[in-house]
Amino acid sequence: MSANISNALNSAQPRVANQDNALGFTQPRLQNNAPGFAQPRVASNTNALNSAQPQPSNNPISIHSFHAPIIHIDCDAFFTSVEQALNPNLKGKPVVTGKERGIVACASYEAKALGVKRPMRLFEAQKILPNLICLPSDYETYSIFSKRMFEIVRTFTPEVEEYSIDECFAELSGLRRTYHTSYVEIARKIKESIEKQLGLTVSVGLSSSKSLAKIGSKEKKPAGFTVIPASSLHEYLPKVPLERVCGFGANTVALLNKNGMHTVWDFVSRPKMLADKLLGKIGRELWEELRGNPVYSLVKEEKTDYSSISKCKTFTPPSPDKNFVRAQLLRNFESALIKLRRYNLAAKGVSIFLRQADFKSSGVEAEFDRPTSSAIDALEIVNALFEKLYDPTKKYRLTGIVFFKISSAANIQYGLFDDIPKIESYKRIDKVIDEANGKYGKHALAFGMGLWLGKHKQHISNRGDLAARKTNLLFGETFRQRIAIPMWNIQLKN
Repeated sequence: MSANISNALNSAQPRVANQDNALGFTQPRLQNNAPGFAQPRVASNTNALNSAQPQPSNNPISIHSFHAPIIHIDCDAFFTSVEQALNPNLKGKPVVTGKERGIVACASYEAKALGVKRPMRLFEAQKILPNLICLPSDYETYSIFSKRMFEIVRTFTPEVEEYSIDECFAELSGLRRTYHTSYVEIARKIKESIEKQLGLTVSVGLSSSKSLAKIGSKEKKPAGFTVIPASSLHEYLPKVPLERVCGFGANTVALLNKNGMHTVWDFVSRPKMLADKLLGKIGRELWEELRGNPVYSLVKEEKTDYSSISKCKTFTPPSPDKNFVRAQLLRNFESALIKLRRYNLAAKGVSIFLRQADFKSSGVEAEFDRPTSSAIDALEIVNALFEKLYDPTKKYRLTGIVFFKISSAANIQYGLFDDIPKIESYKRIDKVIDEANGKYGKHALAFGMGLWLGKHKQHISNRGDLAARKTNLLFGETFRQRIAIPMWNIQLKN
């Protein structure tokens, strides 16, 4: 397979839409001159729309409490909370995870209260807090807790969106008849069930849209519970800064500030046309969401499509050894391809990047003749990219790979001169690799170059400490094959 290689320099430009001229008012029977609302007969240019400065209004946006009750559940300091749940001796103590990376991946609230923040470097955190407890991340166990949390929520409602490893949305419509109580009490029961069964705290926001529910879950962390009825938005939103809206980044907030908007109420109390002119489609959607009109539906299916798939890993100390650095890259390469094949996907492009000991990074990318998910098929091009990028005078501390232009592997169009029998033989080899790894553990069958990884540990020094679940093995378990249950560090007294 051939490829066009180029430096990986891409920048995304924001898109601004201005097709929608509807003012988009949804509230019924508003008084014509109600303070805080622009009237329909205004000029279409932005200056005219923005000329009147809105003030908090006594008129509610909606007469309903919940159009479609949605809760957002957000675990509090998830990784460290899991560690504290498994080891009660850690509760109440400053704990961080990320020891294997040398940075604070997650800090407990006890550590946050003393000045430790993410993604601070560990040596900086230990200067602030010498008695800080630093643990290696155990993503396998965190994933088990995550799945269990989603299962608990599904015992109440099947309408659940797994938003991230420690967050989910759930719709409660119709459950009042089942549980004979209010939506507020149902949300509270879900929160209490998670905390009781998993031994960690979650913060919950209940409202009429995903955007409002997410604002609510961030309100009173940790262990918060915030209800935002649509009928009370005119009282609540004037207190909420724009920065708390998921979807408003720093540049968007700066733009809205320039147009006289500083709170969420400032944004939603202006006409929808202004949101459209300033922010385009995302502006229109969030304008509706923040007024309690749900636009974003729950995505209940497991994610099976990706715009890109990446894998990277740090190693210490930094190494100039070409074979070792290449082996690190190829291990990431194999891991990313395993994920592609798991979801029956193929990639048309690949990018690799290397990070030096001084934290300077460089990358290069290429495109294949056709999409692929075969390790043997793509290996030649990845090796060529590595040769182009590697500098023998430098020491490296991280390798990474990104596959992009991803599509379904079932829809690959072969070229006139493609060697179809060879391509099919690659697929059969990949199938054998995946079956062997499924039976004996990930990377049980891998490229011989991976033997260079045995030259030394991923991390020399205490950064190479393994998570407890990888060292405290049950009978019959191996480093690569373990039962998918967490291990509690509990001492029983006679």
